[in-house]
Amino acid sequence: GRPADYTAGMALLFSYGTLREPRVQLALFGRTLDGTPDALTGFVCGQVPVVEGDTLNADLPHYENAVVTGRPEDRIDGTALEVSDDDLARADDYESPADYVRVAVTLASGARAWVYVHGPSRPPE
Repeated sequence: GRPADYTAGMALLFSYGTLREPRVQLALFGRTLDGTPDALTGFVCGQVPVVEGDTLNADLPHYENAVVTGRPEDRIDGTALEVSDDDLARADDYESPADYVRVAVTLASGARAWVYVHGPSRPPE
């Protein structure tokens, strides 16, 4: 389902990796996104190999991956990006080849947001 405070066709997407980069935002969404610094608590940052054929990120050694720990002292700093339904569909297409899935989370600020995590390490529903 949608995060509880989903309103007016806009949502928050928490990014701790490539979606924060203006070059990626311009390529995917045709514009840069507004965002606010925030953090994801109860997670640590892991790594996932870059998918062959990902021309946008071919220079990266790996993708960042949020791994759930459930420990409140663990956190990943990032940005809560304001996105539309169309933006989310484009982001889903961008993330899916690397086996990332979108899950709803509560950020450190208390805001509800979507975040992409690597499917094999996603938190239980």
